[in-house]
Amino acid sequence: MGSRVRARRAAAGLGCFGLLLAALGGVMIAFVPSLIKQQILKNVRIDPNSLSFGMWKEIPVPFYMSVYFFNVLNPQEVLQGQKPSVQEMGPYVYREFRHKINITFNDNDTVSFLEHRSFQFQPERSRGSEDDYVVMPNILVNSAAAMMEDKPMGLKLMMTLAFSSMQEHAFMNRTVRDIMWGYDDPLVNLINKYFPGVLPFKGKFGLFSELNNSDSGLFTVFTGVQDFSRIHLVDKWNGLSKVNYWHSDQCNMINGTSGQMWAPFMTPESSLEFYSPEACRSMKLIFKERGHFEGIPTYRFVAPKTLFANGSVYPPNEGFCPCRQSGIQNVSACRFSAPLFLSHPHFYNADPVLAESVIGLHPNEEEHSLFLDIHPVTGIPMNCSVKLQLSLFMKEVRGIGQTGKIKPVVLPLMWFGESGAMEGTPLRTFYRQLVLLPKVIQYAQYVLLVLGGLLLLIPAIILLRTQEKCSPFWSSSKKGSKDKEALQAYSESLMTATPKGTVLQEARL
Repeated sequence: MGSRVRARRAAAGLGCFGLLLAALGGVMIAFVPSLIKQQILKNVRIDPNSLSFGMWKEIPVPFYMSVYFFNVLNPQEVLQGQKPSVQEMGPYVYREFRHKINITFNDNDTVSFLEHRSFQFQPERSRGSEDDYVVMPNILVNSAAAMMEDKPMGLKLMMTLAFSSMQEHAFMNRTVRDIMWGYDDPLVNLINKYFPGVLPFKGKFGLFSELNNSDSGLFTVFTGVQDFSRIHLVDKWNGLSKVNYWHSDQCNMINGTSGQMWAPFMTPESSLEFYSPEACRSMKLIFKERGHFEGIPTYRFVAPKTLFANGSVYPPNEGFCPCRQSGIQNVSACRFSAPLFLSHPHFYNADPVLAESVIGLHPNEEEHSLFLDIHPVTGIPMNCSVKLQLSLFMKEVRGIGQTGKIKPVVLPLMWFGESGAMEGTPLRTFYRQLVLLPKVIQYAQYVLLVLGGLLLLIPAIILLRTQEKCSPFWSSSKKGSKDKEALQAYSESLMTATPKGTVLQEARL
């Protein structure tokens, strides 16, 4: 009897404990997702107390810029009207350092900042040195010639004489260092003297001279502290809510973020939109596929084929025109009127005639497409590779002798890829706090629910077993009924008065 009581008490204790675990699991299932969401919202906004603020302020991801130049193999033949032939040189790899300065929080839920950038050559990652010589089009000469095309012939002849006296030609042979970070050119001084304001710089001219030890302009973005729906979106750039380079309001709009973080809780229907000061426009990337980076789930976003499409192929891009073939964007409006074009490397995703016009180009998706891998729950990039090409439109300009008989061609100058991937301590911290911990909590709530359910079954099983052991005393079977009658008769005989001496007789028995 005592063992059965103890068993029932133990069963009741296990049942109560199981009920508690099941209830805890149910409560966690009901409330933990919202708590995790609140924690993520708290930690991705631009707030000095948030987990991601240090990452936003001083990007811990090591960024590298890989630069490839198109060395022109037949410059003299091009001047005679032949098809250009190029050879890709590089990569010349630079470590890119970024950190935000002049951070100012405003009253309207925004923060303003400048992002300082600097570059450091990495010889061990490069294929070649900065002392390598590259033959490429002279941007200043060809740009000046293009701007003089509709001018009087006398003025063109004067320009030709000026070029000759300064020994300027349609092609130049300079080092990688000069092309990247600038070289002294008397033509720059001449243009600044007689055409002030045409060039946005003075002194040395280089493709990246304005980017090194500089910033990309004053960004003002929403912090998400008061209104989370606008987190990371750009409010103004250099005090402007839209630019004035293009010919439509849609193309001039400053949309999306500054290109570093996006709103959390993405879906495959989400898109990545950001404003690029270098491209002078906003860009939108679209979802391609799910994936993983170092165990962290990601969404991969890529450029749509319409990103650099011309207005006839994609009407919303009409504002970026005047356009040429589809797949290249005219950026002359924001590049001192030079006939420069932006595209994917090797004219990937562009009109095939562009690559066919230059010998040595081989566009392919694996090497020349751009992508961003984003952790969809937080909107933080894990791995990215942004690749863009800069090309120059060249042709013969009558009256400018330096342009010879060049047939119209969009000739690639160089392409560059900016890549970065989270690694080291930031990656481990991110994985532990924003991936592993929520996953453990998510699994724990279901484990508690299942374990509680199992513990609730134990009392039922014990009670059932106890019932089975006691069943012979009250069973309704035929045999059990006879036993019950015999037991009852025996009980009645004990209660009946017995003659004297019976007790002793029974005792003797």
